[in-house]
Amino acid sequence: MNRIEVLEQEIIKHKNLYYQGKPEISDIEYDKLEDELRELAPKSEILNFVGSEYFKGEKVEHDRKMLSLNKTYKLEELIRWADGKKVISTLKIDGSSCSIVYAAGKMQIAKTRGDGKFGEKISNKALNISEIPKVVKENRSFEVRGEIFCTEDNFFKLSDEMQSRGLDKPTSQRNIVAGLLGRKENIDLCRFLSFQAFEMLSDEIELSDEMQKFETLKQLGFETPSININTNEKEFKETLAEAQDFMSNGEYLIDGIVFSFNDLDLHRTMGETAHHPRYKMAFKFQGDVKTTKIKSISWQVSRNGILTPVGNVEPVELSGAKVSRVTLHNYGLVKQFELKKGDEIKIVRSGEVIPKFLEVLQSSDNKFEIPKECPSCEEKVYIEDIRLICKNDTCPDKIKDEMLNFVKKIGIDDLSSKRIEEFIKAGVLSDIPSLYDIKVEELLKLDKVKDKLANKIVDNIQSSLNVDLITFLSALGISGGAYNKCEKVVLGGFNSIDKILNMKTEDLMQLEGFAHKSSEEFVKSIQEKKSLINTLLKKGFDFKKVKTNSSEALEGKKFCITGTLSMKRSDLQKMIKQNGGQAVSSVSTNTDYLITNDTESSSSKFKKAKELSIPIINEDKFLEMIGEK
Repeated sequence: MNRIEVLEQEIIKHKNLYYQGKPEISDIEYDKLEDELRELAPKSEILNFVGSEYFKGEKVEHDRKMLSLNKTYKLEELIRWADGKKVISTLKIDGSSCSIVYAAGKMQIAKTRGDGKFGEKISNKALNISEIPKVVKENRSFEVRGEIFCTEDNFFKLSDEMQSRGLDKPTSQRNIVAGLLGRKENIDLCRFLSFQAFEMLSDEIELSDEMQKFETLKQLGFETPSININTNEKEFKETLAEAQDFMSNGEYLIDGIVFSFNDLDLHRTMGETAHHPRYKMAFKFQGDVKTTKIKSISWQVSRNGILTPVGNVEPVELSGAKVSRVTLHNYGLVKQFELKKGDEIKIVRSGEVIPKFLEVLQSSDNKFEIPKECPSCEEKVYIEDIRLICKNDTCPDKIKDEMLNFVKKIGIDDLSSKRIEEFIKAGVLSDIPSLYDIKVEELLKLDKVKDKLANKIVDNIQSSLNVDLITFLSALGISGGAYNKCEKVVLGGFNSIDKILNMKTEDLMQLEGFAHKSSEEFVKSIQEKKSLINTLLKKGFDFKKVKTNSSEALEGKKFCITGTLSMKRSDLQKMIKQNGGQAVSSVSTNTDYLITNDTESSSSKFKKAKELSIPIINEDKFLEMIGEK
């Protein structure tokens, strides 16, 4: 066989293995095979082959082909593709894509992607997945596409359940999804799987842009990925950084980010190739996979008391860097694979600061051990699901990590991890609020702290009392509270401490980029930080209401947008926020106005506004309200 034939056979083989949940090579190694074939035979039909030819069950044809995504590993290529247009992005979940068809609001059939043209019927499995609605609110017919996946928590619960039934222990979160979807028995195990929707196809539901599509999916009861809007290089970089953090710390696996033009008219005009849509692009991080051995496992205590295992490994070179430490995620993973000294493991570095564990290649004969005491304070540790937790509020490492995060985010210079540790041991610091009680005289008693440095540290600490509300929130260590998320919260109308402490999950879900789970976690975390926030306010933080503009014409008012518009939807949303109002994604009893130029419409938002007697105004009336007409 010539090289082209070898490549074609290898690509088909590895595609089939991937969709069976038994991959033998990494994504980056597979992409290299495709790239080589594309160079040697750009017209090869194999390059247009989507999905897998592997089927176990009943084949069902897709009404519209389920295509793959074009991909890039380079930021400059992504920005060139975006070409200055408004692009939305979602995390690319690493699971199994599926299609769910609804007729008159009821689930009719669920099917895998298969080879893109035909999928395998999995309706019986979908019925066991709680996040797939069986009946939706609208009496319409449509198709929803999304990803079935397994969260970290559920993977370990599933593993215990499978072993209790005498089944083989699953090897990874991704592989078990394909494994369960292909089973003919123990179908109820699919209750441990999750689902997020990313696409909607319908002749009965009118949509103008991608943002509205996700809003509609949420209204129908589907879980959706968190969304970011990207219009410039800075926002693209922030999105990539957020995804990298999720790859290391997120609750489920992702293998990149999906970018899509927001304007659905662009989708129609740009069209699709036989292989991928031109209006979407997947960004993936360059990955490098190597084999090494575990020399020892150390446990670090985070600011929330969770003990994080780190594998100290025999040094190997990954992506141009010498690696001797690798994250082992959590207690659950260490227990699942019984990781210990001498195990030969496979590790990967895909953009993360610390490389991560992939799988065990050869288990050693050494004893498997889990700490019973906290390595920092020597207090008893507790097992909670997949985590080991230290519940001692005065644990030195816990306090140090919490303070270090705050100091970095709030912008206090000259306070390194080592110095904070020294201050804690000396009794100068005990928690975050104690930072604001430090006196110069106390610091002068410490080793190597002279008058100039002592004054500088105290001045820097006191200066941080003047930070803005967004920076303050991002420094608190809120779950899902990265700076750009806190910015969305504050600019979305929660522009005072009182509003933030009293916001509800449903309120936050109205903002772009907040799905139900992320909203719930954010609100819960804020409530857990309530005592800290109030104590810091007493120390001198004083947040006057944040004004996004000098105008407060729309103060406290909630606006929903739908239908025909002459302005860009994003420009309208910006004007609402700039004038003190809040742009919401759906109509409810709390909505004050619906903006549309339509006098009559079949849209669900228009009908709901009529039912609830909510004022429906056009753009001209809106501009009058803010004094611009």
